[in-house]
Amino acid sequence: MLKRIFFVSAIAVSFLLMAFTYGETGTKADGPSFVGVKTCGMCHKKDKDGNQLKVWEGTKHAKAYATLASDEAIKIAKEKGIDDPQKAEACLKCHASGYAEGAMVDKKFSVEDGVQCETCHGAGSEYKSMKTMKDHAKAVAAGMKDLSGEGAAEALCKTCHNEESPTFKGFNFSEKYKEISHMIPKG
Repeated sequence: MLKRIFFVSAIAVSFLLMAFTYGETGTKADGPSFVGVKTCGMCHKKDKDGNQLKVWEGTKHAKAYATLASDEAIKIAKEKGIDDPQKAEACLKCHASGYAEGAMVDKKFSVEDGVQCETCHGAGSEYKSMKTMKDHAKAVAAGMKDLSGEGAAEALCKTCHNEESPTFKGFNFSEKYKEISHMIPKG
């Protein structure tokens, strides 16, 4: 009897380990996971630091997923042969952070939060700690996208703001970047 309990327990532990290692999709994670805006926002909400969370909350990015439920989005989706834009990869790839087949996500992550911090800055599980974030080079080495190079931010924005979007009407990067800018104040 004791051997049987031990055997069943060993199998249960094995399945739990596989679940943590391979995620819901059954494929092993190849990199960091998405932690979500709630995790990022815990440290990026102070006025003295630029209150990036509040800036993001006031942008269209924060509402990007929700717009897929609008009458206009549903109409456009139907014209494209898509039943539900909130479930279609063609729509979600630009309207929701971390949306990729098999993407690893933390339990606090919610696709409903739209275009979150990690869309631009990269999946944050490996660089989210305060110790890592205080050293830009260390954060980049841990997976944070470095957008400081000339044209890097614009190129990233244009992966979604382009002619592939059915509502595209041109994209003035300089103008639009001002709407989402959330730099840490120098001081």
